[in-house]
Amino acid sequence: MGTLRDLQYALQEKIEELRQRDALIDELELELDQKDELIQKLQNELDKYRSVIRPATQQAQQQSAGTLQGEQRTKRQAISAEPTAFDIQDLSHVTLPFYPKSPQSKELIKEAILDNDFMKNLELSQIQEIVDCMYPVEYGKDSCIIKEGDVGSLVYVMEDGKVEVTKEGVKLCTMGPGKVFGELAILYNCTRTATVKSKIIFGF
Repeated sequence: MGTLRDLQYALQEKIEELRQRDALIDELELELDQKDELIQKLQNELDKYRSVIRPATQQAQQQSAGTLQGEQRTKRQAISAEPTAFDIQDLSHVTLPFYPKSPQSKELIKEAILDNDFMKNLELSQIQEIVDCMYPVEYGKDSCIIKEGDVGSLVYVMEDGKVEVTKEGVKLCTMGPGKVFGELAILYNCTRTATVKSKIIFGF
């Protein structure tokens, strides 16, 4: 009887061990599924960003030239840049506009981009290109900087002041210094998704 009990006990231990292994396998399979989802999501994001950094070099140059020739600014207006969607392969053949700025302004623009969910995954060299292309602008109080539904050609980084963001007349939020806005229309080649009005604003 002792031997039979020993066998029964050993069998129960093996059954419990198998159950634990099955549970572990289930956990590992769930973790694997989650990682597969994450990989797919990251791949989709990567594809999105690749589509952003695609040929618009000529458009960027033309709009930059047009801005410099046709825009006589009597006062500074908010940090903005021409669309920087270009093919990385073309960078060696293209001279992008460069606007001198203080180290503090450069750092502010860089930190704002790195804090933006849609732009933070750009390569540092691409972020540097954007920083170099941005130039100072200024808006008075209650100025309409971006109008919902318009075609967008500028992205802004706020240096000082506040802006109010609305969609279909409903207030979404108020943004302060060090924030990027207007990037969606540039990144995804769509019309402006919201209206942005200045409360008190100075920037690039």
